[in-house]
This record gives sequence, C-alpha cells and structure tokens, in this order.
Amino acid sequence: MRVIMHIDVNNAFLSWTAVDLLKKGEKVDIRTIEAVIGGDESMRHGIVLAKSPVAKGRGVKTAETLRDAKRKCHQLKVYPPDYHLYSRMSKAMFQIILKYTPDIEVLSIDECFIDYTKVQNLYGDPISFAHRLKDEIYHTLGFTVNIGIANNKLCAKMASDFEKPNKVHTLWKEEVEEKMYPLPIGDLYGVGKRTSQKLIDLNIHTVSDLAHAEESFLKKYFKNQALPLIWKARGIDDSEVVVTVEESKGISNSTTFSYNLIKEEVIFKNLQALIENVCTTLRKSNRFAYVVGVTIRDKNFKTYSHQKRMYNATSNSEEIFKVAKELFLELWNEEPVRLLGVSLTGLTSSGRRQLSLFEEEETLEKNSELDKVVDQLKKQYGSDIIKKASLVDNNIFKKYD
Repeated sequence: MRVIMHIDVNNAFLSWTAVDLLKKGEKVDIRTIEAVIGGDESMRHGIVLAKSPVAKGRGVKTAETLRDAKRKCHQLKVYPPDYHLYSRMSKAMFQIILKYTPDIEVLSIDECFIDYTKVQNLYGDPISFAHRLKDEIYHTLGFTVNIGIANNKLCAKMASDFEKPNKVHTLWKEEVEEKMYPLPIGDLYGVGKRTSQKLIDLNIHTVSDLAHAEESFLKKYFKNQALPLIWKARGIDDSEVVVTVEESKGISNSTTFSYNLIKEEVIFKNLQALIENVCTTLRKSNRFAYVVGVTIRDKNFKTYSHQKRMYNATSNSEEIFKVAKELFLELWNEEPVRLLGVSLTGLTSSGRRQLSLFEEEETLEKNSELDKVVDQLKKQYGSDIIKKASLVDNNIFKKYD
C-alpha cells in the first residue's frame, strides 16, 4: 500500500522573514503581531503577499492593497519580500527531507511530496516519522510545517490543509468519506474559483455532492473534465511522485509577463511558444527528454511546479506540448498568471521508443521530420522565417540564428 506525504510550510514568506529577522537581533517575532509581507506601496506591486495570524484576524487578505490592509490594522508593520532568502530557506528544508528519501517532488518553493513507501521499513510508522520530520525542521530552521499523509498525492495534499499550524494529519482512503466529503467544494484540491462557482450553480456545494454526481450530467458542463472531477471528489489519484531533477541536467525557459494572463487559450499560446524554444535547443543537442516540467507564478507571486515522466523520451514539440498542457491544468487554480516556465529533464541521446496502443508510428515519424525541416529553415533564414499558425503573433520566440 502506497504511503505519500505532502509537506507544506506554514505561511512561508512571513515565517521565513520572521526567522531571518530574529537571527539578526529583532526582539519581536513578526508572526505574533500585525504584520504583512508586501511590495512597494507606491508601485503597482503594493499588495499583501503574506499576513500574520493577527493581521488575518483583523480581516487582512492576501492580494489586497497595502492601503486597504492598513485601514484594518492601524499598527500594521510591512516588510518587503526577500526572494533570495526564501530560496535559501526552501533549499535548506529540502536538504533535511532528502536525508531520508530521494523520492521527493518539489511542488513549489514551500511544499513538496515524498513517497514514503520505499523507506517505511527504515523509519517505521509514517505518523511517528512525520512528527519527527516536522519537529526536526522546526528545531533546525525555526519555522513550522504541516504534513499530510495518505495513500495518494491528492489526499496527502488535502490532509496537509487541515487544521494549522505545525500539525500532522492523515487522509487514508478509508477516511475520505468522513474527513473530505463534508468539505465545501471550493476546498477540493485542483478545483479553482471559477469551477467551484460553476459547480455551486449546479447545486453541488460539498465534496460529497460532487463525489455522488452523475458523470452524464456533469459532462454537459465540463465535457472531458467531468469524470476527473468526480474522481478527485472520491479521493482517487494514481499519479506518481515524480522525482525532481536538478535544473543543470536539463533545458528550461520561462517568461514573466507585464500583465496578468487570464484566458486559457492565451496561456496555451505562450506555453506552446516556450516549448518550441526548448525543443529547438533540445534537438540542436541531438538529445531527447523523458521528463516535462511546468512552472506557474500567479498574481500573488506564489509559484507552483509539476513534472511528469513520459513513457518514451522525445524531442517532438507536439508530444511535449500535450504533456505540458495536462500539467498546467493540474496545477492551475485559475488565478491570473504572471510567469510561465517549462523544463525538459531526464535527457538521453537515444530516441528509440516503444509504441503504445494509441500511437501510430507513421504519424510520429511525420511529426519528427516536420520538426527537422522547421529547425533547418530557422537555422538557415532566422527564427522568424516560419512559425506555427497559432503562434504568429507571439513574441516569446528567441533568435536561433
């Protein structure tokens, strides 16, 4: 039986800033006062990125303007974000976790999954181990985490979001009906604001309502996403923990936008452009990739990443784009997107493949040959000489002259 854990830092940005300030001699722990992490109030980034429990109790909300937050908290202390510090704290936490297992999937800067199944014989009861790991992170680094334990990634993520901070929770498959079914539909992992509102409009208010919904009914409104939604509500998830590979062993590309991307078709257009870039580089090096990764940063500057290992290594843009779209939809909570990134790892010099039941060898060969022709034209005449019709107006493309 699989045992998966989800480890999530409690209020990461504010906690990490608090720990750093205390080390530098600050007398007051900002986690205990009216405090927020926020951008420059005179700039358009003057919003709340993270808030202390006290500020939250006063009604301060993430992503609201600092001006509005100060109206609610007259003694509010504002501290600027320090992304270099956050990166160091994140890496320090992951190093502690890596002492116990190499099977770690970094989901974002402040959370990850681990597959505890393979090391359970070494460290014993998962609940006892989770408490030990949680306490080690706190005593070593000074901040708290929540750990969710379950038989799959979905339920582990849900469990870690139960009561906070500094807690360990389980959501085994036999506990799903008791612990997860009563939750509001908006609390279900992977269901964004727009989807949850659409479900509420259909009189589906709780996770239980969705779990017992008829697929034929939901299909009218959610098409091919109907059955996956029902599976989520039932706590069904067979996705593997994808071990995060060091960036230096792969190829990546990302872009930060000067405005929020909201529409799915616009996001996919930019995602495809990024993939065309990394795939061109991949093919230039005569290599193929097994692992596709996607990174999103939303308007609140929270970053999410996810990876998937493919059955066969490939350098084909269309194959990789298909996987990237799936990863994006799994990650996206429908918040406006400010950064998109893609990475190709698990690189190999061999492109030999086994065909699945659903693949046609002739189609794959045609796609591969098309990529070669496009790459040659770009090399000879510049990257602007040819683009896919869907990318004609896209400015992400780099020069490969």
